[in-house]
Amino acid sequence: LSALPAAAQGSLNMVCAPAADWCEAIAAAFQRDTGIRVAMTRKSSGEILAQIRAEAQNPRTDIWFGGSAETHFSAAEANLLQPYTSSNMAGLHDWAKRVHAMGGERCVGVSSGAIGLAWNRELMARKNLPLPQSWADMLNPAYRGEIQLPNPNSSGTAYTIIAGLIQLWDEDRAFDYLRRLHSNVNAYTRSGAAPMQAVSRGETALAVSFNMEVTSMQQAGFPIDLVYPSEGTSYEVACMSIIRGARNLPQARRFYDWYLTPAAMDIGPKANQWHVPAHKEATPDPRIPDLSKVRLIDYDFAAYGESNRRRHILQRWEREIGSLPR
Repeated sequence: LSALPAAAQGSLNMVCAPAADWCEAIAAAFQRDTGIRVAMTRKSSGEILAQIRAEAQNPRTDIWFGGSAETHFSAAEANLLQPYTSSNMAGLHDWAKRVHAMGGERCVGVSSGAIGLAWNRELMARKNLPLPQSWADMLNPAYRGEIQLPNPNSSGTAYTIIAGLIQLWDEDRAFDYLRRLHSNVNAYTRSGAAPMQAVSRGETALAVSFNMEVTSMQQAGFPIDLVYPSEGTSYEVACMSIIRGARNLPQARRFYDWYLTPAAMDIGPKANQWHVPAHKEATPDPRIPDLSKVRLIDYDFAAYGESNRRRHILQRWEREIGSLPR
């Protein structure tokens, strides 16, 4: 089949949440392996969720790759995703299978990563800034205007950060922390990757980001370091889903099956992406973070994927944090 012309195999419309290089590499490999023509768009997971909701009556997307389980659960709750169970799920880690069950078989885990505190070594040294070790350290007045964070209205990373702080403490304490942190923040970016890009370029000293984003920048030669907050931190299980009403359902199912293989998951490191892969037989690499050594909170994906809870958190953030002057 792979030798047949691409047009004979149909097409696939994909929205992709991770880094553009990885999204492009996945789309190209699938097209090469299957002959199915792929139209891929890269967006933040919050933007993808908004797009899928807007297209509910006339879906233009077939497959949604990446983005935190919570955003997929929100879409599943609104009946925007198509249930599917792949025969290739047997080889996945339990955490990937667990979100499949929790999401009513409407999504499956494809990767994982943890939130950490990252900084530019050269900029920190030049400004003689102390190195943070905890969430509490990030409130240091020395960091005024030195921290960049993503905006939870568009970024799944930001939502994972905030939901993690709520579960680490409680909601009121988490928002009190975010209010006090605000004076140290110079910008709330549209995407979760943008703060790390700014740190890498020396445009800001510190960011809160997923560990795999930091590793990608380190491998690209940037002077970046990372620490996991001593109090504990949140993590994600990134997922993949088929859109309900997909115009190219057979092709979407084929992509789903194709990605749940070791060979497809090995594409990430080749594209300088260091997410923890969901397949047990994916090629091990020391640059892939070892989450067993990180103090992770007991993150409740189902509870924080509920639409009402998500809406409440986003509205409260906009009211109490996003509206504050800078």
